[in-house]
Amino acid sequence: MAGLVHKSFAAPDEVRPFEGGTGQMEVVDLGGELGRATFQPGWQWSKHVKPMAQTESCQAAHTGYVVSGRMKIVMDDGQEDEIGPGDIVDVRPGHDAWVVGQEPCVMIDWGSHEGYAKR
Repeated sequence: MAGLVHKSFAAPDEVRPFEGGTGQMEVVDLGGELGRATFQPGWQWSKHVKPMAQTESCQAAHTGYVVSGRMKIVMDDGQEDEIGPGDIVDVRPGHDAWVVGQEPCVMIDWGSHEGYAKR
């Protein structure tokens, strides 16, 4: 890869839409994927990504920064938290999540989510 790479989410390398028009993950590849996910109100992993993933819970790891909106995350072991603007989160595989409130949740994700929401 070149010594300087310039990319933009305005022209992502790939767009992965969620089921039911509930949002999308825009992906740029910098030798590893970086994603910007927009989750619309009403989005829930178990309703809008699970059909693609075909797993009981999300098995992707997410390390991210919440730009706007709020999200509730519940781990398979029962641990839970709500995240919002300015929060940085590290979420291991084995969770469900959903948007809280009527504002889209936008998150920058640099975790190991290769294949996340990929058809």
